[in-house]
Amino acid sequence: MEYTILILLFPLLSFLVLGLAGNRMSHRTAGLIGTAALGIVAILSYTTAVQYFNLPRLEDGTRPTLMPWNMQWLPFTEHLSIDLGILLDPISVLMLVVISTVSLMVHIYSFGYMKGERGFQRYYAFLSLFTMSMLGLVVATNIFQMYLFWELVGVSSYLLIGFYYTKPSAVAASKKAFIVTRFADLGFLIGILIYGYYAGTYTFEPDTMLLMKGGAIMLPLALGLMFIGGAGKSAMFPLHIWLPDAMEGPTPVSALIHAATMVVAGVYLVARMFPLFIAYAPETLHIVAYVGAFTAFYAASVACVQSDIKRVLAFSTISQIGFMMVALGVCTSAEPHHGGLGYMAGMYHLFTHAMFKALLFLCAGSIIHAVHSNEMSAMGGLRKYMPITHWTFLIACLAIAGIPPFSGFFSKDEILTACFQFSPAMGWIMTIIAGMTAFYMFRLYYGIFWGTENKALHAEHTPHESPLTMTVPLIILAVITVVSGWQIVLPFGHLISSDGLEYNIHLDWTVATTSIIVAVIAIALATYIYSREKQPIADALARRFRGLWTAAYHRFYIDEIYQFITHKIIFGCISRPIAWWDRHVVDGFFNFLAWSAEASSDSLRTLQSGRVQQYALVFLLGALALILILLI
Repeated sequence: MEYTILILLFPLLSFLVLGLAGNRMSHRTAGLIGTAALGIVAILSYTTAVQYFNLPRLEDGTRPTLMPWNMQWLPFTEHLSIDLGILLDPISVLMLVVISTVSLMVHIYSFGYMKGERGFQRYYAFLSLFTMSMLGLVVATNIFQMYLFWELVGVSSYLLIGFYYTKPSAVAASKKAFIVTRFADLGFLIGILIYGYYAGTYTFEPDTMLLMKGGAIMLPLALGLMFIGGAGKSAMFPLHIWLPDAMEGPTPVSALIHAATMVVAGVYLVARMFPLFIAYAPETLHIVAYVGAFTAFYAASVACVQSDIKRVLAFSTISQIGFMMVALGVCTSAEPHHGGLGYMAGMYHLFTHAMFKALLFLCAGSIIHAVHSNEMSAMGGLRKYMPITHWTFLIACLAIAGIPPFSGFFSKDEILTACFQFSPAMGWIMTIIAGMTAFYMFRLYYGIFWGTENKALHAEHTPHESPLTMTVPLIILAVITVVSGWQIVLPFGHLISSDGLEYNIHLDWTVATTSIIVAVIAIALATYIYSREKQPIADALARRFRGLWTAAYHRFYIDEIYQFITHKIIFGCISRPIAWWDRHVVDGFFNFLAWSAEASSDSLRTLQSGRVQQYALVFLLGALALILILLI
């Protein structure tokens, strides 16, 4: 399968061509080059998936791990080096399919959405770089190669979030995303260095002899620090603050970030290191679950009151990523029937979520394209103007709400089953959060397509359905959202467990029935409150619980807390005194040394004047002084 190197080379080539020569091309040519490159990548990814999952199993029933490309890059010692290559195993092949599918849809969709935008060629160049970075991350053969592409993902997101660089809010959002994730990545890097020192390798399979000599004691610390990096990329609390502001970038970029690239990188990191978590740091894995559960609840609470449709979807992503982290964290074994169900459930939900979340964001882009606003107050009654967007958005809402037979039902219920196996408390907490998800998504649905139509705004520019370049990706993603819960249509037939064994979904109907009832009640409640043109119940609740509503609308003031800590405490109480000390004491001391040297040199340089008479006089005076000293 040596051709898999082309999966990285085609988007890289597209980035170089569009980045260096894009301004000499028309928008159409640049878009075709970028989209054609991703089309080839998608075909290669599907071919890889089909070929890989048709390979014969090993004697123990597991799937083989292949390295069609591997080369030594930086040798350190006889046994420790950094290699570059391509790793193919069940989860990396799964991610190839997810990334290439969503990215291809985004490339096609952007033809219509970004039409006429200044910097169109630059936009497609950055899309290619972003896609290549994430593809390189998921096929990395070692943790250091993963880190290199991890940082490329960060750079790509910075460039795309700040695409509208003349807009101050976009520039601020891109810097915020870059800085927050850099802080988290520092933990990731330290964890990698600790891991390499004590495990004797940067591969995902440590040297067991070194671990037996005491290295295993440090692995929980190393894995915990790596999770900090994953928490930053996946916007886990309290490192989530960059993701809502990232909505300042173009909407197709939001679809790519939230569905298939940046925010799922943290989930993939934990999944990739999962055997090490299970073997050496199960307590750390449980911390992952608790952080994920709190993040899911927090984000769902905030999403219930947001008015900007992209920010509702942003907090929805944070909450759903929390679900995936919980699924991985509640595992107590690598075997699915002995406590390891959450691993497969988390990866399954990553797949289904990528499809319906990409669909939701692209539908949001279609809506914004029609009404020229992100606010729900500018919408209402759009179902009669935008039928394709309406039906595809409804399908995605039903999927994320967990209504059968849509894909989200199957993956979400697997997560809930794993949570109940871990503890009843965790199971009920996640079930309630799943109900909150159904509520805020149908609040969003009714606010956009039903509710009160903004006739004054619509009179200025009548809403209309998007062009085919935008609606065709919506239809394709909607079809995938409907059927991807049925295992027979997945590109590999079945989900794959962490040990490579085949895994079949078996619904726990007790859990499934409970979750369906909770979702239906939440949808019915949202329908009762928000489906009518006037919403007296919603207004009354907002007035009655104004303090809670205001706090949730302002994200419980987490950003303000960060601002207070950074500006008032770190900058005001720590940085300013340090800066004063640096300027007046440190700089003053060295300035004194410089002044002293200069003053001394001014006094002493007369001794080297070059005048012979002066030298003779000094010599004579010195000789007389010595004679006097000797005589005395």
